[in-house]
Amino acid sequence: MATYTLPELPYDYAALAPVISPEIIELHHDKHHAAYVKGANDTLEQLAEAPDKEAWGSINGLEKNLAFHLSGHILHSIYWHNMTGDGGGEPHEKDGVGELADAIAESFGSYAGFKAQLTKAAATTQGSGWGVLAYEPVSGRLIVEQIYDHQGNVGQGSVPILVFDAWEHAFYLQYKNQKVDFIEAMWQVVNWQDVAKRYAAAKERANILLLAP
Repeated sequence: MATYTLPELPYDYAALAPVISPEIIELHHDKHHAAYVKGANDTLEQLAEAPDKEAWGSINGLEKNLAFHLSGHILHSIYWHNMTGDGGGEPHEKDGVGELADAIAESFGSYAGFKAQLTKAAATTQGSGWGVLAYEPVSGRLIVEQIYDHQGNVGQGSVPILVFDAWEHAFYLQYKNQKVDFIEAMWQVVNWQDVAKRYAAAKERANILLLAP
């Protein structure tokens, strides 16, 4: 039985239009995300066979493949829920996300400073990758990460709570090579309720993630 399964979208293909077209959502979820799920499951099967076959010559490639496909699956699973057709704007206490809004201001100086940093991180990722807002449990603050592919350049233990997909398959059919325009448009569909829930959950698990005081 497969370890990982493709999650259903929390909305229909047209829910994020006009920011993201139905065609992109369908292709992105049903083809690209599905490929990462299959890749993670296939790699686990190959790793499970390695001890019996003494097939350790390919271990480096298999471990890299697992990190790539599994991270792709996890980030995309967050990505779909990070967006909503009723989203966007700035998080405020009156919307029930005051704790998140305060953390953003404390970590980045202001919402405007945070928005500028995450936009730049996502838009200038070299090649394929992501711009990510993550909770860093050692300091207890929020940080922006620029992730290459799906897994490179990540602080160990950091928990992604808001992810912007900057791979070309996320926008090219609609925005062509204008990645910056796509990232700017993404702010119109951010689901701050979902981000706030992820932030609260990450804070609760901080002591479990850290092995030293």
